[in-house]
Amino acid sequence: MASTGSLSFGSAPLILSVQELAKEPMAAVPQPFLLNDQELPVDLPKSTSVITIPTIDMKHLTMSETTDFELEKLHSTCKEWGLFQLVNHGVDSSLVDKLRSEIEEFYKLPLEERMKYKMRPGDVEGYGLSLIISGDQKLDWGDRFYMITNPIHRRKPHLLPELPPSLRDALERYLSELQKLAMTLLGFMAKALKLDDGEMEGLVDDGMQAVRMTYYPPCPQPDLVMGLTPHSDATVITILLQVNGVDGLQIKKDGFWRPVNFLPDALVVNVGDILEMVSNGVYTSIEHRAIVNSARERISMAMFFNPKFSAEIGPAVSLINPQNPPLYRRVGMEKYFKDFFSRKLDGKSFLEHMKIKNGEGNNA
Repeated sequence: MASTGSLSFGSAPLILSVQELAKEPMAAVPQPFLLNDQELPVDLPKSTSVITIPTIDMKHLTMSETTDFELEKLHSTCKEWGLFQLVNHGVDSSLVDKLRSEIEEFYKLPLEERMKYKMRPGDVEGYGLSLIISGDQKLDWGDRFYMITNPIHRRKPHLLPELPPSLRDALERYLSELQKLAMTLLGFMAKALKLDDGEMEGLVDDGMQAVRMTYYPPCPQPDLVMGLTPHSDATVITILLQVNGVDGLQIKKDGFWRPVNFLPDALVVNVGDILEMVSNGVYTSIEHRAIVNSARERISMAMFFNPKFSAEIGPAVSLINPQNPPLYRRVGMEKYFKDFFSRKLDGKSFLEHMKIKNGEGNNA
């Protein structure tokens, strides 16, 4: 197979893997990855960069004597932050350790092995670089492996079913655990929002779920590239696992980019655009990005929870009244999903696209 460091500067760059590219000696980062001046990560003044990300304790949520306090904390956190670290989440720590190890082993496989899962033309699923939507788009400094995992019949036969058996087994068990965790968490969010009974469950039960395993290699000029372009997730919620203990996630809070320093054994949960829409703007999806460093690779795994493909998404009916009109349009989940992947990541622009403008109807 040709070296992945070979580049074609014509129409599209011929780069199969940033991980492999980063192994080659380079005096400078190739042009397709270099950010414009206005896109460059900016170091924050020390006085503004250190913040404490809110923590939600799942045990406190589920214990009768502490549930009211923790529920109010969850509600205010989703309104003001759109992101929190979840501790005492109940996911088996030995399973998490096993999954971490298996993901690291996957990225140690020869490129030929990883390329068995490569993205196919016209598809968003599979292994490879960030999706290229437009010719002027900068490439992220990372390799991703994205795949739909639920509903089962939407799984691509050449992806999850064909993974190395030990990774597939650990991943299946983790998906099952997180499915239960997400449904419990969303149940509490629905209660905090005072949605009608069953309204949230009807939307997300057996909904569309996907995972993204991302490998960010060291970069000789980390300040000139982006690991993951700034964006908010087009999800209900996203649950992020830091695989190898290297930080790099940043969130945009009060106009500044701020680092998220993961607590040991915590999962980071963030509000997605769909939950902001369902809550009619009460909860806020968080804009985030990933930066890279020159010394160590970073590996993360995100799990995305969405409504079922047959659902119509928009503000929850039980929240809408003459005093609280809908702020977002209604659209079928299938169309929403296709529209999201047809646009390049750009902050919260997709959510802005879903807002009802003056004089506009409710349907997309």
